[in-house]
Amino acid sequence: MAFLSNNPQLNLNGELQHLLTIEGLSAGMLRHILDTAESFVGVSERDVKKVPLLRGKAIFNLFFEPSTRTRTTFEIAAKRLSADVVNLNINASSQSKGETLLDTVANLSAMHADMFVVRHAAAGAAHLIARHVAPHISVVNAGDGRSSHPTQGLLDMFTIRHFKGGFHNLRVAIVGDVLHSRVARSQIHALTTLGCPEVRVIAPKTLLPRDVSNLGVHVYHRMDQGLKDVDVVMMLRLQNERMQGARLPSAGEFYKHWGLTTEKLRHAKPDAIVMHPGPMNRGVEIDSEVADGPQSVILAQVTFGIAVRMAVMSILAGN
Repeated sequence: MAFLSNNPQLNLNGELQHLLTIEGLSAGMLRHILDTAESFVGVSERDVKKVPLLRGKAIFNLFFEPSTRTRTTFEIAAKRLSADVVNLNINASSQSKGETLLDTVANLSAMHADMFVVRHAAAGAAHLIARHVAPHISVVNAGDGRSSHPTQGLLDMFTIRHFKGGFHNLRVAIVGDVLHSRVARSQIHALTTLGCPEVRVIAPKTLLPRDVSNLGVHVYHRMDQGLKDVDVVMMLRLQNERMQGARLPSAGEFYKHWGLTTEKLRHAKPDAIVMHPGPMNRGVEIDSEVADGPQSVILAQVTFGIAVRMAVMSILAGN
């Protein structure tokens, strides 16, 4: 019997067809992705770092925004699943000649694409593509505007679960430019769905969305109060171009009040872990002593990101 759902990410059987956002996905589905990723962690440690699950599948990386880390980990993940990977050079593509996004996708679909991994500056771009592709094609949102970055949120959840064992007794603080961060939105949805009892956001008022409290988080403007007794500190990247705007003080002032230093980290629990989606602005949102210190799990996030993206692609390709 067909399963009817209003969630555009699910197929008629209620299975994950696209990964566009964490919002609306069940805790069971998120755990299924994390559990599947667990089975892929060991692949990277083998002499032959490949499994044949996506052999014969064609995956197109469509990155309309630059992102070395995300694009590279998606490429590695797809190749470890034995897929054929095509990285589209957007700057040299028909997009720069005036071809529409959907025309580009239609032409690539005609080349027998099985999956599109899409990063775009416009919120909703991946959703738009997902509505117009054939039923056998899957779409993964690799970051769209300020909206969502679901695989980053999932790899962050995997990292937390790996180091903390679960979510039900945790206090988690998300620090920095929440207003412009698609990562923060994905993190908040994932944490609340997986049962984290207390999610905090710490930022100046000018870098918080007006409706942030509606997301079920506790709002703080001071690091000493917001970091008190937390188990996880999730720093956000502060984009340098926004330093010139009226929303922010100088880089030095931001670092003084909201940059994570060893001194500020002492307000958290002694075994708190420190996370960052990268790339880091050292001396702006995080001090090098913390980023390279014993509580940092930032490089582990990158490693786990490959396994999580392998899990997402293998689940989508199996439906």
